[in-house]
Amino acid sequence: MLRFLPLKLGRLYRCLKLLLVVGLFVILLMNTHNLFASFQKNELTDRRFINLNKCPACFGTSWCRKFMNGQVSFETWGRLRFLDIFNVKNVYFAQYGEPREGTRRVVLKRLGSNQELAEIDQKICKRATGRPRCDLIQAMYKTEFARINGDVRLLTPEVVEGWSDLVHCPSQRLLDRVVRRYAETKDSGSFLLKNLKDTERMQLLMTLAFNPEPLVLQSFPSDEGWPFAKYLGACGRVVAVNYVGEELWSFYNAPWEKRVDLARQLMDIAEQLTNNDFEFALYLLDVSFDNFAVGPRDGKVIVVDAENVLVADKRLIKQNKPENYDVWYESRFEECDREACLSFSKDSLCSRVTVDHNYYAVCQNLLSRYATWRGTTGGLLHDPPAHIAKDGQLEALLDECTRPKKRYGRFQAAKELREYLTQLTQTRASK
Repeated sequence: MLRFLPLKLGRLYRCLKLLLVVGLFVILLMNTHNLFASFQKNELTDRRFINLNKCPACFGTSWCRKFMNGQVSFETWGRLRFLDIFNVKNVYFAQYGEPREGTRRVVLKRLGSNQELAEIDQKICKRATGRPRCDLIQAMYKTEFARINGDVRLLTPEVVEGWSDLVHCPSQRLLDRVVRRYAETKDSGSFLLKNLKDTERMQLLMTLAFNPEPLVLQSFPSDEGWPFAKYLGACGRVVAVNYVGEELWSFYNAPWEKRVDLARQLMDIAEQLTNNDFEFALYLLDVSFDNFAVGPRDGKVIVVDAENVLVADKRLIKQNKPENYDVWYESRFEECDREACLSFSKDSLCSRVTVDHNYYAVCQNLLSRYATWRGTTGGLLHDPPAHIAKDGQLEALLDECTRPKKRYGRFQAAKELREYLTQLTQTRASK
């Protein structure tokens, strides 16, 4: 009887193997479309790939002609669709060509992961029909994006307040600026909503609600000295911005003099966004090494992710005088077990004239020993030269900027840190 046991086991093994092969074949047949699709190329002329078929539930159409004419093309890896699984943020590098100007590198963004973009569709459908799935284009005309029509003269704060970080506490002055500088219309320059086409108006409002980054770049453009990437245009749900350079993280182990210069620029950005002649305070709510980039030629630091920027109108705060409006607001340091975390109160940012949030965010998440990113601690100014480490001034200023011991200590520490870094930069330049 024992001699027949191997035969039975062998037969059982062959049966199981056959079932496995049959099962894999069935799964393959069920997913043939997805399998073939994964080996297709990403094409900017494909209306479905760029979600142009979902407009006006999109971010704009100003660059569609450039896409369709082949003036914009993916660089090597961006063309391969099966690699999209690794591109969680949906950010692509491409080449953009003009007949007289030659080609240059640009960045194409979907402004969200595939899941986040799917959630946009679901939210629009729920707003219109109460169900998560629907005819998206028809649904857009049943949402508040369509109800704010050409009969409405101005985009007012009470309509859009709280839709996103950009308009958590909007003033009429800010909203007029957003509408007037809206780049996805041929007739930009007017703050009147009635001058926009229905589709343009819906696209603006959808962008404002779901990812206002394009509107931040348009309202506070790099051409006027704001430290943001330059907005170029959009087609469907793909937005084009100017390529700045390598991300800040690439310079984590750069020579000390280079890191000092980058740190000085970061503190300058914090100051500019907090105190400027326009009396708009732009507070960075998401600060990490991935959200900044450095120009390859001029070495200039630029903010390349502006989705989570809260804008407070200091002029309005001074006019309305909410409770404690003139009391300096100190951001509270809190230790956490996550990378690039910040503690803040949006309502406080919106109601105080003097706020230290940007200094706190840059010091804690980028410069000081408390900064953690990709499993590394120590911040951009890690391992200073022996004579600077021995002096102790830099470490003391970074600690006070991050975790102040004195009341209002961060304000003074940020000022002295900017001066100290500038001094180090100038000392290097004079050698």
